[in-house]
Amino acid sequence: MRVLLIGSGGREHALAWKIAASPLLTKLYAAPGNPGIGREAELVRLDIADHAAVVRFCRENEIDLVVVGPEGPLVAGIADDLRAQGIRVFGPSKAAARLEGSKGFTKDLCARYGIPTAAYGRFGDLASARAYVEKTGAPIVIKADGLAAGKGVTVAMTLDEALAALEACFDGSFGQAGAEVVVEEFLTGEEASFFCLCDGTTALPFGTAQDHKRLSDGDTGPNTGGMGAYSPAPVMTPEMIDRTMREIVEPTMRGMAETGAPFSGVLFAGLMITDKGPKLIEYNTRFGDPECQVLMMRLKDDLLVLLNAAADGQLAHTSVRWRDEAALTVVMAARGYPGTPEKGSVIRGVEAAAGEGVEIFHAGTAINGGALVANGGRVLNITAAGRTVGEAQKKAYAALDRIDWPQGFCRRDIGWLAVAREQAN
Repeated sequence: MRVLLIGSGGREHALAWKIAASPLLTKLYAAPGNPGIGREAELVRLDIADHAAVVRFCRENEIDLVVVGPEGPLVAGIADDLRAQGIRVFGPSKAAARLEGSKGFTKDLCARYGIPTAAYGRFGDLASARAYVEKTGAPIVIKADGLAAGKGVTVAMTLDEALAALEACFDGSFGQAGAEVVVEEFLTGEEASFFCLCDGTTALPFGTAQDHKRLSDGDTGPNTGGMGAYSPAPVMTPEMIDRTMREIVEPTMRGMAETGAPFSGVLFAGLMITDKGPKLIEYNTRFGDPECQVLMMRLKDDLLVLLNAAADGQLAHTSVRWRDEAALTVVMAARGYPGTPEKGSVIRGVEAAAGEGVEIFHAGTAINGGALVANGGRVLNITAAGRTVGEAQKKAYAALDRIDWPQGFCRRDIGWLAVAREQAN
């Protein structure tokens, strides 16, 4: 098979690494890719926002399947434009990608189909949103409705913080994504990430993880795109997975089909496990980043077979097998992240840091003058497998400490909750 992978981050490097291992693969292209992805695929200069150019490339290179990594192209409708030209694609339509592209759309779907989620209000102006927040009080959650690169959510513990977040949205801090705001009830419990592969009709459970959104140790500091993750998530017991499928995923699949937008691709449910059971925080319509990295480390089956089954509507006849090991990934970020990251600093020792059960996935890297340099906020994902989360954690940090990059930083406590559980048992 000839495959085109779209994207350039750590998630896409993990996908490329796993796809490249498939016996079905004859050629893997990636656009635009990064230096790490370039070890697994042929990088092509292709403007992924120019859908006609992507279609043309697929035709000229006889692409059998396009795998779309990031959410932006999906929300922009790239899957529709490919399918309209008879090109097979793994990823949802523009209408189905609204589950991520509009938080208000998802909240309304939850209300219509009785899907458990936080109480909410939707607002298109500051005055009405402010009145709702002042009436409800803090803690409360403020979300820009649209895509904001993982930075449009504020968990406000005080009223002043909530009002400042509202003003940031309506002042244009998140561009068009903040033109409408969703204000949500603050939920308490334990967060978890739950994934399903979907083909429009069937949703196949595809692993669990927990990520660390806060910048600093102890889950403090501002929200980020994710500073690390581990899999599986201990809180997602077989019973909790069954409840999540029955109460959240299956009604969503049914609702999307009934609204004329059947969902195909990856459905990523961000959950809060409360004392009353799972509640949906939000949906993403692609693999998580950095959750994808730990899922790919644990996946026993051929990923390309699974992606084909989803693209062809054959998931009802498919199963997924996982390695018994846990996996953990630590994000190394450039100084300045999640604000304005410093680019161009040289990174040494990446090749030497990888080893048995350890993979270094590139996220924001580039080659400059023959040297590997930082070219983004989140730059490297040091990912390790182990018999336990604690063992994977030790291996990941041991590998990370072999990387010579003074301008980079990371959290030193990824997986702390799972490790504490293991030690208690």
